[in-house]
Amino acid sequence: MTDTTDNDTQGGSTMTESDDVKLPKHSLLSRLYTGTGAFEIVGRRRVYYAVTVVLLLISVLSIGIRGFSFGIDFEGGTKVEFPAQGATTSQVSDVYHQTFGTDPVSVQTAGSGGSQTIQLRSETLDAAQTIRLQNALFNEFHPTDRNGQATPNAISVSAVSSTWGGEITKKALIALVVFLVIAAIYITIRFERDMAISSLISLFFDMVITAGIYSLVGFEVSPATVIGFLTILGFSLYDTVVVFDKVEENTRGVTHLTRRTYAEQANLAVNQTLMRSINTTLISILPVLGLLVVAVWMLGVGTLKDLALVQLIGIVVGAYSSIFTATPMLVSLKERGREIGAHTKKVLSRRAAAAAKAAGEGAAGQVQSGQVPGSGARTAAVSAGVTPVTVRAAGGTPRPGVRPTGKRKKRS
Repeated sequence: MTDTTDNDTQGGSTMTESDDVKLPKHSLLSRLYTGTGAFEIVGRRRVYYAVTVVLLLISVLSIGIRGFSFGIDFEGGTKVEFPAQGATTSQVSDVYHQTFGTDPVSVQTAGSGGSQTIQLRSETLDAAQTIRLQNALFNEFHPTDRNGQATPNAISVSAVSSTWGGEITKKALIALVVFLVIAAIYITIRFERDMAISSLISLFFDMVITAGIYSLVGFEVSPATVIGFLTILGFSLYDTVVVFDKVEENTRGVTHLTRRTYAEQANLAVNQTLMRSINTTLISILPVLGLLVVAVWMLGVGTLKDLALVQLIGIVVGAYSSIFTATPMLVSLKERGREIGAHTKKVLSRRAAAAAKAAGEGAAGQVQSGQVPGSGARTAAVSAGVTPVTVRAAGGTPRPGVRPTGKRKKRS
């Protein structure tokens, strides 16, 4: 099937339909940039639904079984930090174990080169335990301060109470609920019902998958993570609004036309915005990667690492959901309705009738030209010198392509 121009137009764009000429094949990049609907996304939505369900199940199971690794700001505790200067995380863990007989909550490095530091997190320590740990670490590693002098003051200690951690958790949940309420109000006003439902489903998918990845990999959840989490939800919502704007434009008045179904017009809209979504995602990822490389690897700012990680994960997940979840879900909801469902059946019935008619005309043409089943016997008869039977149309007029039976007028 190939596209031939249709006289029905909507939203300022001409609708096309495929009939009997084959379209030329184009490269992947050409199809991406032209956005001609060559990528079947809505038509294969069951495959993407299956992928989405699998990802959701893995995320929910990980959250339920493994839980999250909350930072000190949420759970409370003591955080010890000092210049690495050759010390390793395993050595620091051994010193802590020898001092208190238990293992620390976590020990990790931040930064690189001369700015690399060791960050130890443990349960809340009192003043005596803090001094004891400082002395043990100093006697083992002899860290130096900015002036190059070896001193226990090079080991910084910060403590957060569990009460403060509870307040941070409460404020983070309030911020998330407020964002979701505002987003739901905006989507409800901006779009009609089915689009609003699909957008909220896509937003829920982004939340669960991002949280599931944090739980599965074991990334630490900090206040910076919550801030980044709210940021990526806004990015996902923006990308979904862009796609739905094009869907709304392409499907305006679609029930009055019989060339394309609602699903085909929605798939065309996704293709037309696909390259934009890819470009937006790549442009958004580049500064995040720069943040990870410069701020974390070179400067050793651990807070920025938490912010960059959740943004990197959320941007990718948001791009996936806006393309492979939001629009297919919208089409499924629409086709359950009476109007769009009836229109889809009407378009498919019209195509079936046109295909049957074309097949009938093709068979009639074969009969007129003598190319019918058993034409091998007819050919054999002609070779044997037997004249084939001539077929005339009603009224005495020969059918097109039939040999005339009258004698030809001889030239004088």
